[in-house]
Amino acid sequence: MTNSTSHPAPPPGGAPARAGRREWTALCVLMLPLLLVSMDVSVLYFAIPAISADLEPSGTQQLWIFDIYAFVLAGLLMTMGSLADRIGRRRLLLIGAAAFGAASLVAAYADSAETLIAARAVLGVGGATLMPTTMALLRTVFTDPGQRAKAIGVWSGVMTAGIALGSVLSGVLVQFFWWGSVFLVNLPAMALLLVLGPVLLPESRNPASGRFDLLGVPLSMAAVLPVIYGLKEIPSHGWHVRYVVSITVGLLFATLFVHRQRTAASPMISPALFRGRGFAPAVVLNLLSAFGMMGSAFFSTQYLQSVLGKSALEAALWALLPSVPIGMAAPLATTLVQKGVHRAHVVTAGFAIAATGYGMLALTGPDSLWLVLAACGVLASGIVMVMSQMTDLALGTAPAEQAGAASSLLETGQEFGGALGMAVLGSIGTAVYRHDIPSSAPAAAHETLGGALAVAGRLPGRAGDALAATAREAFTHGMRGAALAGAVLLALAALAAAGTLRRIHVRPAPLAEAGPEAHLA
Repeated sequence: MTNSTSHPAPPPGGAPARAGRREWTALCVLMLPLLLVSMDVSVLYFAIPAISADLEPSGTQQLWIFDIYAFVLAGLLMTMGSLADRIGRRRLLLIGAAAFGAASLVAAYADSAETLIAARAVLGVGGATLMPTTMALLRTVFTDPGQRAKAIGVWSGVMTAGIALGSVLSGVLVQFFWWGSVFLVNLPAMALLLVLGPVLLPESRNPASGRFDLLGVPLSMAAVLPVIYGLKEIPSHGWHVRYVVSITVGLLFATLFVHRQRTAASPMISPALFRGRGFAPAVVLNLLSAFGMMGSAFFSTQYLQSVLGKSALEAALWALLPSVPIGMAAPLATTLVQKGVHRAHVVTAGFAIAATGYGMLALTGPDSLWLVLAACGVLASGIVMVMSQMTDLALGTAPAEQAGAASSLLETGQEFGGALGMAVLGSIGTAVYRHDIPSSAPAAAHETLGGALAVAGRLPGRAGDALAATAREAFTHGMRGAALAGAVLLALAALAAAGTLRRIHVRPAPLAEAGPEAHLA
């Protein structure tokens, strides 16, 4: 039975239905949770000093306040995507919205570090339900491939913008209110989603999904979390044994998880997804684009604050400038494909543009504000072009009844790519930095730029100024070295995209013809 929330059925002849005002309004509703989930990645940047003064967390607790959200989010993406296909994507979206709102309220009025950590963990659970369901519902709401491509372009732009806006919003709210306000802003949006979601969003599920793979849940988390943890720690602490062991353990569990999915009667992630021509290349190329995006972010944020001496809020405001070209990148890529330019050419161009951005970053010095901002804008614009097209390709080639699992797999790969980019490029930059710091400098100066500046502040007169100048130049040299590596990698990704995508011509079937999925409750 189909209720009033379903989108129009395809017209006679099998042509996909065109989305109208109702569907585009539904897209706006879907963007609310996506924006907030992406903002929550960076929303604590300026709130943490006030939180530290109020709750007095230990150093370890402060790290968990930051990291628990991203860890839980990454670990549960595949679980929630698979669950959405079974119980209904709209239902899980609304459950996640309620959990996200409730956890935001608890976090805002937390009276201890432990309470805040627990609330951030529940926010991660909510975020893990919201991200794959919003993407999967695009597959349900927009059955016309051209309109779906435009909607995915908006989705990609909102997700990228949310990360940049989160830190700025945090700074403004903390300056005029109290730290809990950075969580309370989530409540109106989640309330609006809970009211409008049942009216505007169609329910969809896979009616032939089978029993939920309970064993796959711990296996997937055991595969994802140790790898993400190890990769996130390597840029700051180097290739210590504990982090290498963590990654190795995660990869072993990943092997077990893959075996489980290939042999289970009702797998969490069906191997059939990878039989769709274009799905596997989309996941891999999307991972590489996340590698490039997060690898550059590791340096650009530190450059603005520690090299140029900007305050955290100033750095966040300056970092908004590149968002202007970034906002136009995904719609441009979609328009080019719809006008007949082969997707392989657009994606190849996106990687080439991103590589050019890294090339510009390799030309910077210790006083190159505008060049760094321009490089970040060029790099991120190319990456967003790639991401929007790979998301469209993955959703277009995956069976519609597995849209939730496909979305979660794409986003999990993106988390891996981002962590890997920070680990590899961060390690290159750190190695160059440590090589350039004089051996006579204090040990703390050899670890990080922040450590060197702290040491320099305690040294008298010219000695402190000389160490600070040397450390800033060493960091910039490390950034240039990492940028060259990033440019080479993205240039190779451009060649890979040209070779793998040129023979892929996706013409997705309408939802009603794409298999048993079209079960709109």
